[in-house]
Amino acid sequence: MSGICKTTRREMLWETGAGFTGLAMTGMLSMDGFFNAAQAADQNKPAAAGANPLAPKPPMFPAKAKSVIFLFMYGGPSQLDTFDYKPKLIGRDGQTITVRSFRNGNKPTELKLMEPRWKFKQYGQSGKWISDLYPHLGGCADDMAFIHSMYSDAPVHGSAMIQMNTGKILTGSPSLGSWVNYGLGSVNQNLPGFVVMMDTTGGPISGAKNWSSGYMPAAYQGTVLRAAGDPILDLAPPAGMTDPMQRDILDSLGHLNESHRAPRADNSNLAARMASYELAYKMQSHAPEAVDITKESASTKEMYGLNREETKDFGYRCLLARRLVEHGVRFIQLYAGGGNTNFLNFWDAHGGLVPNHNRNALRTDQPIAALLKDLKQRGLLDSTLVVWGGEFGRTSHGTGDGRDHNAYGYTMWMAGGGIKGGVTAGETDELGMEAAVDRYHVKNLHATVLHQMGLEPNRLSYFYNGLNQKLVGVVPVEPIKKIIA
Repeated sequence: MSGICKTTRREMLWETGAGFTGLAMTGMLSMDGFFNAAQAADQNKPAAAGANPLAPKPPMFPAKAKSVIFLFMYGGPSQLDTFDYKPKLIGRDGQTITVRSFRNGNKPTELKLMEPRWKFKQYGQSGKWISDLYPHLGGCADDMAFIHSMYSDAPVHGSAMIQMNTGKILTGSPSLGSWVNYGLGSVNQNLPGFVVMMDTTGGPISGAKNWSSGYMPAAYQGTVLRAAGDPILDLAPPAGMTDPMQRDILDSLGHLNESHRAPRADNSNLAARMASYELAYKMQSHAPEAVDITKESASTKEMYGLNREETKDFGYRCLLARRLVEHGVRFIQLYAGGGNTNFLNFWDAHGGLVPNHNRNALRTDQPIAALLKDLKQRGLLDSTLVVWGGEFGRTSHGTGDGRDHNAYGYTMWMAGGGIKGGVTAGETDELGMEAAVDRYHVKNLHATVLHQMGLEPNRLSYFYNGLNQKLVGVVPVEPIKKIIA
């Protein structure tokens, strides 16, 4: 009979069986409490009308830190020329070695060694070796914990930055700052809980994906403060708009939005959007004071380097970071280096290592040291976790007068927030090429940050796409215990 679709018995059984199998699976999952667990796992799901997703939440256990300042050295600074002293590399400049090269499919490749271009000396009671690139930070050595055996999965900037910020090498996941604010909420309901400050030279590769909230509601994404001029635009209401008028408009919008949200209680994005309107309104009164550095003393501004052309830009952002911590902002990320055209503007020293690192270290050394000292003298360092590092490090072999990307072994450091000062964890090999002793993955770094904030990294989860998603992934991950006080 023409026009009638013919189906074999096997196809009929397969198609109908698939439906019955789905019903059976649904029943079994329901009996196991899967759907209730899924609902409970979504901690951001509003419990009441107009619930604020950034409302403060208690930590899972007593926290050592209340805030995080992540100093991101975009481009990948050389661990061998900054903090990872390798005396056996000295004097071997130009010698040929065989190493695995990611640019050659990780195959053994003959390359020429490049010894450190700066002298190292010891600082503090810990006797930590630090290069001449960081004389100011040398004075803070006893407050810093160095992790010399970091490694990650991506040797290229885009995916390496995404992994350092989100734990994944692919885009679409929430950033570290989003996870912190999701787990703890925001102390100050009048300011963003997660702030990002880019370099005056531009933003990092992949842009906003580095501070995105991914599959979480937009309320958890980073709020970008401008690198120059007014940090936040449009804080003042339009001409002729009085506060009572603005309040009436917001209340009317809130009523309409709540009516729209009522039959869609499972859509947390609506609650997040409603909360963002209120936050923007509150910021008009509170944000200007938080970002106003005119009240800072002349000596404080000089300490951060605001009186020097080379340091004033990054010094200004470090000073703002301290002020935001004082105002209860939970997570602050500062980018040192930006743009992708002028290689002097970020730490990607494939060539011209000396001018590149001289410039970028000069811009950041004094401001970062000032930040640590200022937090300490104000009694804030104990409760503020400071993290320093890039998306990866550099190789011990040279590419002309520069170094290539190195995700196999590099250095990061932490200070404050319950971290031991004057200690080191892990080692690279004698040439500083690969993590060799007590290797720590990016996931261990993230687990450490969450742990210091009072969040159990292997329990903090967000239900999405049928799974309890975690920043550190499905395999249990330990924080770096050797640096935790």
